[in-house]
Amino acid sequence: MRKGDATDPKGLIAESYRIDGISYEECRSIFLDWALAVPVDADSQTLISELLSRHGEEGHPMTQVLTEGLTAAKTPKRRGGWKARRS
Repeated sequence: MRKGDATDPKGLIAESYRIDGISYEECRSIFLDWALAVPVDADSQTLISELLSRHGEEGHPMTQVLTEGLTAAKTPKRRGGWKARRS
């Protein structure tokens, strides 16, 4: 397996762009593997933006997944449970 860099530690994203006929679902699975490989304290929005500028091939399913990941990272999450009800 090819090693990557700090943006793509295992080279998963780069490799996905080389696979002919890769599906959207396969790209989502690869993205999840990528997300689990980046350090916890990493700024995922910055990393995803870098990946899009490096690889962002229009019409490729990984570009769609990365764009969705960037949008989802910007969307604030609702806090539930007792923490949300505390006054």
